[in-house]
Amino acid sequence: MAEDGPPAAGGDRLLVDIEGFEGPLDLLLTLARSQKVDLRRISVLALAEQYLAFVAEARGLRIELAADYLVMAAWLAYLKSRLLLPPDQAGEAPPAEDMAAALALRLERLQAMRDAAAALMARDRLGRDVFARGAPEEITHAVRIDYTAGLIDLLRAYARIRTRDEFRPWAFDRRDVYTMEEALDRLRGMLGDIADWAPLEVWLPPGWSTPARRRSATAATFAAALELARQGRLAIRQAEPFGPVGLRPKGPG
Repeated sequence: MAEDGPPAAGGDRLLVDIEGFEGPLDLLLTLARSQKVDLRRISVLALAEQYLAFVAEARGLRIELAADYLVMAAWLAYLKSRLLLPPDQAGEAPPAEDMAAALALRLERLQAMRDAAAALMARDRLGRDVFARGAPEEITHAVRIDYTAGLIDLLRAYARIRTRDEFRPWAFDRRDVYTMEEALDRLRGMLGDIADWAPLEVWLPPGWSTPARRRSATAATFAAALELARQGRLAIRQAEPFGPVGLRPKGPG
């Protein structure tokens, strides 16, 4: 027991802290343990005598100001007298044995609570004995785009987008194409039928009168005439630039 702080108005201020005891019941539990027997088999008389002797010894420290300890001392003195005297025949008060058993039960409960508290505090503590798993860290991908395209690249990309849906492979229609081989065969067959100069239109195949077919037949026939002229079997003449072209078979010598 120790004094803490200046005296309060109207009397002394007293804080009781006797060897770590937090109240009279805690002190009773310590005294009961000193008997080294089961709490259910303790001697309530010996416990009361020990408590009263402890309080009498502490009077020099002005223990009379601690009301809880004095109340417990008075109740234990009353219980001790009930245990020593013959039982009350009137039966107005509860039997002394029941009061002693109730006290032993309270001490047993206090011991159970202290054991549970000690076991709880002895467990591993988070952050001291065990450590929780760290929070997962998300991987952040930083994307940086540097545009290095020029005007030509932009135009090419634009053209690809524009022609992506409209693109169709070009199919060559060979029905309107007159090949050089066909023209050579026709000219070789006509060399014996024509003896004098004849315009190029005479040498064209019949039925190729449409513009597209006529252009193809004219080009193939002219190319075949050049090949026969190289071989010395056909003569070609043109009187003026862009004038009509004439062909004539060329005999030996």
